[in-house]
Amino acid sequence: MPLLLFNKPYGVLSQFTDGPTRPGLARLVDVPGVYPAGRLDADSEGLLLLTDDGALQARISHPRHKLPKSYLAQVEGRISRDQLLQLVAGVALRDGPARAIAAREVAAPRWLWAREPPVRHRLTVPDSWLELVLDEGRNRQVRRMTAAVGLPTLRLLRTSIGPWALDGLRPGETRQLALPQAWRALKAAPAPPARSRPGR
Repeated sequence: MPLLLFNKPYGVLSQFTDGPTRPGLARLVDVPGVYPAGRLDADSEGLLLLTDDGALQARISHPRHKLPKSYLAQVEGRISRDQLLQLVAGVALRDGPARAIAAREVAAPRWLWAREPPVRHRLTVPDSWLELVLDEGRNRQVRRMTAAVGLPTLRLLRTSIGPWALDGLRPGETRQLALPQAWRALKAAPAPPARSRPGR
């Protein structure tokens, strides 16, 4: 069975069964027997990995392996260097401190698809884009971290997990990798980067 790379659309749950108000993966993923290696909030978009290999699922999702995950966040407000420094130095959350491996301001991605429903736009409040790399995946962690430094997240996409990236996948699309290929990519991946000074 394959490792499945899936671009999860906004509003879809990271489970195969539907919720009371949100659709599940079964409406979009027709590969039998796979299950998510990790989760992505319903109101977040982007890369979700699925597999039927329990060892691979554990290697991808267990916190002790600290597989780096990259995110793009559209945030409310202008990003300052001090805010980037805070994200890398660490912010206090209710379930303990959290730090990014890397944080930098980026231009709005030109390749990005339109979201339905669209992100709310306030004429009097500017927005910016932030790229974050984390080596853990607590519940709604990126949103809580950006809020802690005064940058509420308006839109959030996960663009990569370890050696795997969206690489042109559109919302709802999948790409399959044979399990031997997936394991080779994982074993060949470089060690997680040391925490870097924020860039702009």
